[in-house]
Amino acid sequence: MAPKGSEPRAFVGTYRFAVELKGIQVASFSEVSGLQSEMEYEEYNEGGVNDFTYRFPKRTKYSPIVLKRGLGDAFELWQWYQNTTQGNIQKKDGAVILNDAAGQEVCRWSFQDAYPVKWSGADLNASRSEVAIETLEIVFSQLKMSKGSS
Repeated sequence: MAPKGSEPRAFVGTYRFAVELKGIQVASFSEVSGLQSEMEYEEYNEGGVNDFTYRFPKRTKYSPIVLKRGLGDAFELWQWYQNTTQGNIQKKDGAVILNDAAGQEVCRWSFQDAYPVKWSGADLNASRSEVAIETLEIVFSQLKMSKGSS
């Protein structure tokens, strides 16, 4: 039973999302993965204390974000990656935005100082009729999650 005065929470589907990359006009992505944060810690065993181990927080690390979309005639992502491979690293801020069925923002994951570290082109197979997908993997320095406006 929900606490008095609170409204039941509605779950949101994962299929209504958008990706923003500052300074790059990007089309919609079909898949985003890697929104993950993990706190590293150090274990310390104190002499004479045998019933537990101390755990001290160290730093936070983030998984790379993987963006997938249908390959088309827009080459901004490839150019961003290509510039990075040539030493011209252009860090960009961005966000992954989750929307509800009405198109209202529910949640936003904002990332800072992102740059691409891997680009994959489509797997080509003449015996299948699938959309050609390009994949871009980006790393970043910080991830923040915020509640949307709805």
